[in-house]
Amino acid sequence: MSEKNREGKRTARERMQAERAADEARGRRRKKLVIGGVVLAVIAAAVVTGVVVQNERSKPETPTAAPAGTIGDKNLVVPVGAADAPSVLTVYEDPRCPACGTFEREFTSTIDQLEDAGKIYTNYHIVSFIDRAVPGKGSKYGANALGCAQEAGHFRDYHDVLYRNQPDETSDAFGDKATLINLAKQVDGLDTPAFEACVNDNTFGGWVSAVQQDFDKSSYKSTPTVLLNGQPIYPKNGAEEITPENLVKWVDAANQGKKLGTPGSHGQSPAPSGTAPESNNPSPKAG
Repeated sequence: MSEKNREGKRTARERMQAERAADEARGRRRKKLVIGGVVLAVIAAAVVTGVVVQNERSKPETPTAAPAGTIGDKNLVVPVGAADAPSVLTVYEDPRCPACGTFEREFTSTIDQLEDAGKIYTNYHIVSFIDRAVPGKGSKYGANALGCAQEAGHFRDYHDVLYRNQPDETSDAFGDKATLINLAKQVDGLDTPAFEACVNDNTFGGWVSAVQQDFDKSSYKSTPTVLLNGQPIYPKNGAEEITPENLVKWVDAANQGKKLGTPGSHGQSPAPSGTAPESNNPSPKAG
């Protein structure tokens, strides 16, 4: 490998690590804001005899509608790839997350190739917490649009388009539904009246909220969080930093001696009978 290539890889890794660190710093600031908000909420609850608090507690966590083909408890997970692949790659992402954008731009082609080869079954958790700290609705509307793409059978291609065209975190371009609809023109077969209505009506808004509630209850606090067979691999797997080459190496090592999956419709159908979906709350903590 040339010195120029090595320097390019170091630069990409350093950029991802810097953006992840910034994401985690924002998370700590959000936590302080949440704590302050809780104190104010307790005072307000005392004034109004606790009715509002009780109403919040009574809200159902199960979404009223989930995109077709989603899996797991309450259908919160979007699967891509062969359900019978020997390894599961779990990815937690927010559409507005800049570190997620950097990760996807570097790893998308490698992940697509591993899926197409039947080596991995990717399980996406599309979270939306950045809207809490940065004004706008781009996380929630972007997540809903991804749900609409899953409903139409075009999640992977639209997901890749969305991250290739990700705006700056503070611009909230994904908060404009017209932008999300316009990006669908880059995916063959997705630019339809049904998709447009799904985006405009925020059809899967309840599902988006349920996915975020699930993330809030997990041990993971930042995005992207990436696991291979339940073990954190982003930004490192043990002492090794993640790179496209290392991801392939780790997957091949995990799959050694195992039968590869049968690639089909990029996970747009539910897992076949007898295939256990991943847990929505895996126990290992992100590194």
